[in-house]
Amino acid sequence: MADKFYFDTSALLPYYRNEANSLEVQRFLLEVPPPVLISRLTRVEFASAIARWVRMNELTEAEASLIENAFSDDIKAGLYIVQSVSTSHFNQAEKWISSKRSSLRTLDALHLACSWSSNAELITCDKTLYQSASKLGLSSHFI
Repeated sequence: MADKFYFDTSALLPYYRNEANSLEVQRFLLEVPPPVLISRLTRVEFASAIARWVRMNELTEAEASLIENAFSDDIKAGLYIVQSVSTSHFNQAEKWISSKRSSLRTLDALHLACSWSSNAELITCDKTLYQSASKLGLSSHFI
């Protein structure tokens, strides 16, 4: 098992909302020592997903607030370290996308670059991202 783990948004959201893979994500987070790495991108995508669920009536405003507060509390408690997305991350993401060796999408390439730059294993529930990471020879785990 790796020393460090980077959770992309697809692996983080099931921890806060009941989804098909929530139990697996919860088990994984309990098995690894904190802190887990996430990025500013993860925080923005997390907020976007919550807002979308409220707009689509999948969550009430009250439920959304509970999830947002729990996530914020977990960051403050040190469960996560939030890393910035830097120019070097954008450069690496562009390099991988330009190589045309995988089907990486823009934001997924940035998640992968954040994980790679920290020597962390990418944890994802996104099959396409996992497959792209594998094609590029990067450490990743699919939940």
